[in-house]
Amino acid sequence: MPISMHHERDNIYRVELRGMLRKADLEQCQERLAGEMRRVGGVKLLFLLDGFDGWEPHANWNDLSFYIRKGDSIERIAIVGPARWRSETLMFAGADLRRAPVDFFDENALGDARTWLSS
Repeated sequence: MPISMHHERDNIYRVELRGMLRKADLEQCQERLAGEMRRVGGVKLLFLLDGFDGWEPHANWNDLSFYIRKGDSIERIAIVGPARWRSETLMFAGADLRRAPVDFFDENALGDARTWLSS
């Protein structure tokens, strides 16, 4: 599966993205995350791009229903990956639309991302 989610500690969840992200896989992950939010409340997300190839073409990526329903329960988002994905992933994450801070870290700065996420 191109996306997997793991509970790291407290309210921090790691989401790993590999290969081509399909909309159906993202929706499945969002439903699982919604369940975790019901259990723990607000969450902090660490996205790791490992061999990420982008998003499934021709899918309806404009669906904002998860963001509308659960966006306020996301406290911070850190994205770690190759610099070439910086602009697109920040845009995809809605960095300028969210109340929660969103930041991108180079693939060699995982420690910095974890520190920022925990602050």
